[in-house]
Amino acid sequence: MKLLLHKIFHWEYWPFQVVYIPIYFLWGYYAIRAKSLFFFNASNPSIKNGGFIMESKKAIYNLIPQQYYPKTELVKEGTSIAEIESQLEQSGIQFPLIAKPDIGLRGSGVKKINSITELNQYAQKANFDFLLQDLIPYENEVGIFYVRYPNENKGRITGIVSKEFLIVVGDGISTIETLIKKNPRFELQLATLQKEYGTQLLEVLKIGEKRNLVPYGNHARGAKFIDGSHWISPKLEATIDAICVQIPEFFFGRLDVMYTTMEELESGKNFAIVELNGAASEPTHIYDPVHSVFFAWKELARHITYMYEISLLNNKKGVPFLSHKEGMKEYRMHLAQSQKIVNF
Repeated sequence: MKLLLHKIFHWEYWPFQVVYIPIYFLWGYYAIRAKSLFFFNASNPSIKNGGFIMESKKAIYNLIPQQYYPKTELVKEGTSIAEIESQLEQSGIQFPLIAKPDIGLRGSGVKKINSITELNQYAQKANFDFLLQDLIPYENEVGIFYVRYPNENKGRITGIVSKEFLIVVGDGISTIETLIKKNPRFELQLATLQKEYGTQLLEVLKIGEKRNLVPYGNHARGAKFIDGSHWISPKLEATIDAICVQIPEFFFGRLDVMYTTMEELESGKNFAIVELNGAASEPTHIYDPVHSVFFAWKELARHITYMYEISLLNNKKGVPFLSHKEGMKEYRMHLAQSQKIVNF
C-alpha cells in the first residue's frame, strides 16, 4: 500500500499511456497537418524511422565518430558462446561489460555482465539481437537534448537531465535488501533486484560502503532524474554541437553521456556517449520530482513541436514520410519486439 500510494502521488511513475493523453491530441493535430501519422521518420533521415521505432542501436553507433562512444559489438540472436568469445577477443571488450538489446525499450534487458558464465546465460535467454559494450569508467551521467533545424548551421541544447544511480550506502548493520526498502524509489525495483542478485542482497555493507546496484541511469530501473538544465552554457552547447554536426542528418534527439566533471565535459574531455536516441527521445528532465505534470506536458509539447517542424522541413527537401501501410507494419514489428524484451 505504501508503494502504491507513492506511485499515485508521484506522477513520474504513472503509466506512459496516461501521462501522454494530452500529447496524443497534439500529435493528431500535427499528423493532420503533415498528412501523415508517421511524420516523425523525417526528423532524422539517416536513422531508421527517425529513431522512433525499430531503430538499431548499433546502426546509430556506426553514425557517431568512434572516439565518442565505448567499444561495441553486435551479437546476432542464436550466436554460439564460442563465437561471442571470439568477438570479444577481437574487439578488446573485457569483463565486466554491458549487454543490452540492439532494439531497446526504456532500459529493459540491460544488464551488467561480470563473467563468461553470466554472458552465456544472457545469450541463451535472449531471443533478440543484442549489444556487448565496454563498461564506461566515468561516474556521472546526463541526458542532453539536442535540436537543430535543417536550415541552421548550429544546434542548441533544450534540456539536460542529471541521473542519480540506484546506490545504497552501508551502515554496518542492515543488509542490502533492508537498505533498498528504506527508499521507495529503490524498493519499487526490489523484485527485479532479487532476481538479479539473489542471496547477495543479504550481505551487510560496512559503514559508508557504497554499492551501485544498477550501474546505468535508467528511470525505469530506479535512477532518480534531476533537472540539470541550468548547466546549459554557450561552451557546453558548442561542444555538443561540434559532436552532433558530425553525425549525418541528425537533428533531433537526446545524447546520454557519462562524464567525470561538468567542466571537463564542457571542454570535450573525459566523457563517452552511452546512447544516442532519436525521434522517440523524451526531454527526461521532466521526471525531476520537483516538476508537476503540467510542466511535463508543456515540455513534451515543446519538443514534439520541434520534431514536427524539423520533419516538415526535411520533407520539403525530399525526405518522404512513411506511408500508412509501411508505418503500421513497422509499428506492429515494434510491438512484437517490445514484448520480447519485456518478457526477457
